[in-house]
Amino acid sequence: MLFAHDTEQSLRAAVDVVNAVEPPETLDTVADLDAFYARHRYTGRHDGTTAELAQVRALAPRLRELLLADRDDAAPLVNAMLAEAEATPRLVRHGDEDWHVHAVGDDAPLATRILVETAMAMIDVVRADELSRLSGCADADCDGIVLDLSRNRSRRYCSTACTNRNAQAALRARRAGRAGRDPAG
Repeated sequence: MLFAHDTEQSLRAAVDVVNAVEPPETLDTVADLDAFYARHRYTGRHDGTTAELAQVRALAPRLRELLLADRDDAAPLVNAMLAEAEATPRLVRHGDEDWHVHAVGDDAPLATRILVETAMAMIDVVRADELSRLSGCADADCDGIVLDLSRNRSRRYCSTACTNRNAQAALRARRAGRAGRDPAG
């Protein structure tokens, strides 16, 4: 594990929000939001309404800006997000989760908690100078974000779909190149 478990969970959730509002949209209904909440193991307030869904979807541009910022631009964004939410970090433990950091109360809106948890996670990323772990998808037709937590920093695509599409395109290009060189083709 590169970062603490709560940092990695927060980064995954933030990338998921950003990528989920890009085609094909996967955060489009309240049921999608319920699944997101469960998948990312959130606790606390979850209204399960279309208003809450709209608030979470509206985070995508701010999260994208933060996740793709360089160190010097990320720091003031983090500071502004934490100040806006009047965040007060504290250690908590609940369920089967060991000690981790929460910076706003469990009764805060889900969108606020996502924003603050992302900002808190980015503190670790900035301090460790690991912003290269976050990048845009290498697929020219995709605006997704890649979170690369691999040891060898080899992840280039935001999803399996983008990976497969590019692998197939590369295979077709190699075959076409061989067919062009081989008269028996």
